[in-house]
Amino acid sequence: MRYIPHTEEDIQQMLATIGVTSIRDLFQDIPDSLYLKEPLPIPDGLDEHALFKRLARLANQNADTTRYLSFLGAGAYDHFIPSIVQTLISRGEFLTAYTPYQPEASQGLLQSIFEFQTMVCELTGMEVANASMYDASTALAESALMACQITGRSRVIASQAIHPHYRQVLRTYLWTNSRELVEIPHAEGITDSDALRAAIDNQTACVLVQYPNFFGLIEPLAPIVETAHQHGALAIVCADPMALGVLKPPGEYGVDIVVGEGQSLGNAMGFGGPFLGLFACKQEYVRRIPGRIVGQTTDSEGRRGFVMTLRTREQDIRREKATSNICTNEALCALASTIFMSALGKQGFRELAETCTQKAHYAAQRLTEIPGVALRFPKTPFFKEFVLELPLSARAVCDRLLDKQILAGLPLEPYYPNMENALLVCVTETRTREEIETFAESLADALRK
Repeated sequence: MRYIPHTEEDIQQMLATIGVTSIRDLFQDIPDSLYLKEPLPIPDGLDEHALFKRLARLANQNADTTRYLSFLGAGAYDHFIPSIVQTLISRGEFLTAYTPYQPEASQGLLQSIFEFQTMVCELTGMEVANASMYDASTALAESALMACQITGRSRVIASQAIHPHYRQVLRTYLWTNSRELVEIPHAEGITDSDALRAAIDNQTACVLVQYPNFFGLIEPLAPIVETAHQHGALAIVCADPMALGVLKPPGEYGVDIVVGEGQSLGNAMGFGGPFLGLFACKQEYVRRIPGRIVGQTTDSEGRRGFVMTLRTREQDIRREKATSNICTNEALCALASTIFMSALGKQGFRELAETCTQKAHYAAQRLTEIPGVALRFPKTPFFKEFVLELPLSARAVCDRLLDKQILAGLPLEPYYPNMENALLVCVTETRTREEIETFAESLADALRK
């Protein structure tokens, strides 16, 4: 009776106190045709020991990365999370914290959010960041709406080399806000610059690209930013924060808004969530930024303090004045990322990104030694993901490797119909040389069948 602690005697005593004789009398407003007269057709309750055994058996049906060798990325990444992250975010004052409206009682949480914003700015090369979003897809969609508000325009251009799921969310956001979305193709895996120049006009609010893009390739940002600014549009980049340990930050290219997915920064994949959206922009757009910002100030005695400010979301301002209806409290995920980055430090963060790069390139070299296997986009540098062109259907190959407890990657045909044999492979620092060799041997064997 762990979850329903009332005994039959307790129930009768409560009914007598309120003046009814039965539970049915208590719910007399429910018609007989809707009232359940027999027990629900579900199994009997279990004691705690039996319950945990049952849950363990159910969990073992999942193909998780503790038992399967994973080369799957595409927005959710298997990075090592130092034990300090889980230890600190599990402290009661963080784990149970909600929106810190009372600064006098929330200085620790407010400071952690302020440090998170600072680190996001340092990573992206931008001037101001908010206190996080739901995930990269909603951050990207919010950035497009923000650009429309800033420019007074309603046309958004997005590269088809952006994550398909992100584009799907973007499409929904723009449709519900009566904005136009124009998707331009990729050429050899990167945004087609000729298609961009043909599509952009003086009614374009912004141009959106991903860096590295969905295929893991490094987009040349300088000409994209220049093209956008020539037409009075904003340049928006969805960046992998881990890649910014080795790549030039978008802010140094003159990008106006940078968004991204913070899951790789100390947050587990968790079968798809919760994730963490990053959002940063130039100082001049700070009053248009969605969500909320934590700022640094001083109290009446001159002591350093932190407060929430510029809360221009529907919960905190009149609806017609709100810049966004975002209502998330992602503070715990943001704290995990803050601890993760603090534990690594600048040098450690760079070394981690370099390790991912080196291992991914070694894996690409090793896998393309297999007869019939090649890089789909061999001319463009990549970070930790790359696309293999296989001699067979990528989906069929993945099914064969799944039988060997290997998550081989993401087949691209469902998102790009002309890529039936294309497989998106991800290699992070957690993959060892032995695991890469095992993958190569198993892939070669799967292709021989």
